[in-house]
Amino acid sequence: MAHLFDIFVPGIPVPQGSKTPWGTEANPQTRPWRATLAWYARKAWNAKPPMSGPLYLVVEFFFPRPKSHYRTGKNAGKLKPTAPRWKPGKPDGDKLQRAVQDALVDAGVIRDDALFVAWHGSKEYADQPGVKIIVTEEPDNDPPNT
Repeated sequence: MAHLFDIFVPGIPVPQGSKTPWGTEANPQTRPWRATLAWYARKAWNAKPPMSGPLYLVVEFFFPRPKSHYRTGKNAGKLKPTAPRWKPGKPDGDKLQRAVQDALVDAGVIRDDALFVAWHGSKEYADQPGVKIIVTEEPDNDPPNT
């Protein structure tokens, strides 16, 4: 299936989580991250009319590796053979995805995040932190190859 929208946004992904009793984001980093996502999305979408559904979303979140993943001494900077690919634990994938979906609405790429009928996400370690966002038409049965 052809990608309708495909971008990479650099930066350390931030979840969109709970709201304060006053209706603002509890995490102060959420607002700037969503603004960054929306800026990149708006620029890539280039003022086209918003997409309508049904839509399929693929999001791949990339996080910086901790120092403990790397060797020391003469092999400093090289990954240990035991360094994992996947990032378990916080932040929650659904909260990361929520920030992406809302930013796509903010940017005018999609009309409403309720248009997503299926999604796939992952959290992994990488040299370049950020998020890869792919939007396609409704999938047949399998996620698109990314």
